[in-house]
Amino acid sequence: MCVKEVLVQNQVGLHARPATFFIQKANEYKSSIWVEKEERRVNAKSLLGVLSLGIVGGTTIHIIADGPDEEEAVNSLVDLVKSGFAE
Repeated sequence: MCVKEVLVQNQVGLHARPATFFIQKANEYKSSIWVEKEERRVNAKSLLGVLSLGIVGGTTIHIIADGPDEEEAVNSLVDLVKSGFAE
């Protein structure tokens, strides 16, 4: 299992468009991936799950993956969040 903490830098957080980019990236990996905010953990491959966390800019989240490509998945998603979702 691989876990990394990241600060959401963009002002709108993980809403609509950024969340879509996030789950599309998460779905590229075979590993099970979750996003955790405070004590709530949701499937990172689920748009409704990610949106339900209400992640705004300045929030610290944990990205957790478990599976054959867990490290690559977590690193890629952390990089995406750090980039401010610039695609």
